[in-house]
Amino acid sequence: MINTNLKFWRRELALTQAQMAEKLGIKRSLVGAYEEGRAEPKLTTLVNMARLFGITLDALVTTDFSKKKNAKAALLQLQPATTEPTRPGGGNGLRILALTVDKEQNENIELVPQKAAAGYLNGYADPEYLEELPKFRLPMLGTGGTYRAFEISGDSMLPIASGTVIVGRYVDDWLTLKDGTPCIVVSSKEGIVFKRVFNRLKQGAMLALHSDNPLYSPYEIDVEDVVEIWEAKAYISSTFPIADLSLNRLASIVLDLQQQVSTMKKA
Repeated sequence: MINTNLKFWRRELALTQAQMAEKLGIKRSLVGAYEEGRAEPKLTTLVNMARLFGITLDALVTTDFSKKKNAKAALLQLQPATTEPTRPGGGNGLRILALTVDKEQNENIELVPQKAAAGYLNGYADPEYLEELPKFRLPMLGTGGTYRAFEISGDSMLPIASGTVIVGRYVDDWLTLKDGTPCIVVSSKEGIVFKRVFNRLKQGAMLALHSDNPLYSPYEIDVEDVVEIWEAKAYISSTFPIADLSLNRLASIVLDLQQQVSTMKKA
């Protein structure tokens, strides 16, 4: 079904073969070859196609969307939401999550350093941009989900220091976010920020963002401005937490008391 569905969705999205190739990060000639059944896309290209069309990978390869019934059901998912104004992507189900894979077709973790943060807002959906980013893998995270790493700046999330790399798992359904979840939030107005997210989507199409550092006041962000959300799952830092001296003093006092009690018992 790949060639049939590629032609169907390209026409529904009103894209030329050249425009489709640009969105998928491949050559225009490959789009023609895929549509004519002369070549088969790689797994990473299939994944990007499914994300671009807003359908599952399974549906892309098994469902004939050129048939009227299947096409109608799929196209309804791409219409602007009228009863769910909090739907991610500005009320539109069509979102693109580009990714890269290694030689064994395992998804990489792309690292977005501080110096690349501004460019990420323009290149987050561009496979060619992602190819230029540093990449690594963390087997301990398993294979469930897509991960990306962001180097944070500032002291709003102390004791996690500026320069720490936060590894986040892509959140597809924002409505499932639980209050207080630490996340990387990518938005058109705020850029890339690391905050605790409080879900206000059903009440007013907003997210409340809180810092762990009490010196920073919470604020709200309109869901229309949000591009991506990555739930924090791990962090990498060269800065070790500073010991809490007050706790050390308390521990010392307790130890002294224990020793005094022990001495009194012996006496």
